[in-house]
Amino acid sequence: MPKVETIIYPVSDLAKAKTVFGALVGAEPYMDEVYYVGYHVDGQDIGLDPNGHRQGMTGPVCYWHVQDIAASLQRLLTTGAVLRQDITDVGGGKLTALVTDADGNVVGLTQAAED
Repeated sequence: MPKVETIIYPVSDLAKAKTVFGALVGAEPYMDEVYYVGYHVDGQDIGLDPNGHRQGMTGPVCYWHVQDIAASLQRLLTTGAVLRQDITDVGGGKLTALVTDADGNVVGLTQAAED
């Protein structure tokens, strides 16, 4: 069953955002790179993306973790969702895709890398 386990925030100043979110979650990031900072908080991934605004993110995006991203994406598109970002390998085989619903809300999909 798909569930939301990742929320990614587009940020313009990664260092400042890292300070704010570090104080908010009370933890150090598990990943701290120039292209992404990620925190694990009670089974939830919170990510900071310094490229998010350039990719069209206007606010936080919730990512639904799915077993088969291609099938999930196709189901959404057949219901009228609009493709915003096709399936993309974001590193290590982890796949993501974005659609917008009828109200313009951005919906993210992600599939873990295969072992």
